[in-house]
Amino acid sequence: MTDVIIEKQGNVAIVKIEHMKALNALSTDMYGQLEEAFDTLAKMDDVYCVVLTGSSMVNKKGKTVNSFVAGADISEMSTKTVAEGKLFGNEANRVCQKIENFKRPVIAAINGFCLGGGCELAMCCDIRIASDNALFGQPEVGLGITAGCGGTQRLARLVGMGKAKEMLYTARGNYTAQDALNMGLVNYVYPLESLMDEALKLANEIAAQAPIAVSLTKEAINVGMQMDIDSALKFEGNCFGQCFATEDQKYGMAWFLDKNKDKPAKHFNNK
Repeated sequence: MTDVIIEKQGNVAIVKIEHMKALNALSTDMYGQLEEAFDTLAKMDDVYCVVLTGSSMVNKKGKTVNSFVAGADISEMSTKTVAEGKLFGNEANRVCQKIENFKRPVIAAINGFCLGGGCELAMCCDIRIASDNALFGQPEVGLGITAGCGGTQRLARLVGMGKAKEMLYTARGNYTAQDALNMGLVNYVYPLESLMDEALKLANEIAAQAPIAVSLTKEAINVGMQMDIDSALKFEGNCFGQCFATEDQKYGMAWFLDKNKDKPAKHFNNK
C-alpha cells in the first residue's frame, strides 16, 4: 500500500503523506516512499513547484487529528544496534538532502503535529507555512537519542543557536505555530481550513516565474550557504551567467522591453 500520494494541479505537484495510523511517523519504508515520490517528480519537466503536506483522521472520540509528521517510527528504532541506528540515520539524512536539493522549490504545508523527524523533514523544504493548530518540537533527547536528519544543524541555521539549543535540550513538543513564526521557523501561519489554498497560491506564484532561473536561484542559495562569501559570489555569478543560454531569459527581457505590452502575459517554457 502506498502511503505517499502525488497529485498534480497544473505546474504544481502535491506530495501528501497518508500514514495516519502512525500519525505519519517516518519509518525506513516511509523514507523510501518519499524518495520514490521525489524521484518520480524529478522526471516531470512540467512540475515547477512542490507542496509537501500531511493528512488527517477522525479518532475513536470523533475528533479530527491532523499531522504533518509526528516524528520517526519509534517502534522500528527501539531495538536497533549502534550500526543499525547509524545506517537508519544516514539513510534518512540522504533522503532529506535529496528533498533539500530537489531541482524545484518545495513548500512544507504543516498541518498539526510536526515533531522530531517531522520538524527535520519540514526544515529540508525551501519554505514552511503552518496551520494555526500546528505543534513543533525536537523531543529526541527525551527518548535517549540525539536529533537526526539535520535537526542539530538546520535548526540552528534557521532560528539561531540559542533557540535551537533550547528546543533540542528540553525535548519540548509544544511550540505553537505562533512560536514557530516568531522564531523564524515558518514563514506564515494560516487557519487550518485555508492552509492548502494558501500553499497552492504561493506555489503557483513561484511556478509562474522562469523555472530554470528559479532552480538556479535555489542552487545558488543552497550551495552558497556552505561557502565563504567570496566563493559564494563566484558561484552565484556562474548561475547568473547560465541564465543567458535560456529561451526564458530572452523571452522575459523582450517582454519587459516591449513598450506596447499588448501581447499575452509572460509564459516561460523551461528552456
